[in-house]
Amino acid sequence: MPNRDRRVLQAFIRNRAKEGATVYTDDFTSYKNLPDYEHEAVNHSVGEHVRGKAHTQGIESMWSMLKRGHKGTYDKMSWKHLNRYVGEFAGRHNQRDLDTLDQMTEMVLGMNGKRLRYKDLIGRAA
Repeated sequence: MPNRDRRVLQAFIRNRAKEGATVYTDDFTSYKNLPDYEHEAVNHSVGEHVRGKAHTQGIESMWSMLKRGHKGTYDKMSWKHLNRYVGEFAGRHNQRDLDTLDQMTEMVLGMNGKRLRYKDLIGRAA
């Protein structure tokens, strides 16, 4: 995202969330007056982290896992393939409640019928 101003963040939400959906955020001012959505926010600036269903722990947990992968597993993530790294860690996050065997089964089923050719990976003809 180029910046965090209201126009950019609210356009991001409009392009990804169905009208009428409930959007849960922190109290950052760019989220205020979000049209066409139910909006609940927690006020981190006063120490509030959960109020009913409103919290940001899930996304904070996912970003924490991605950062640990960056520092501990991959050491470097290229901008070119950043979407692939994020997709991998989003998948890990979404399957975190499954046991290891079920996680592996889901991963293999998700790979079925897909391939990543070397020339596509490096962005030039092999």
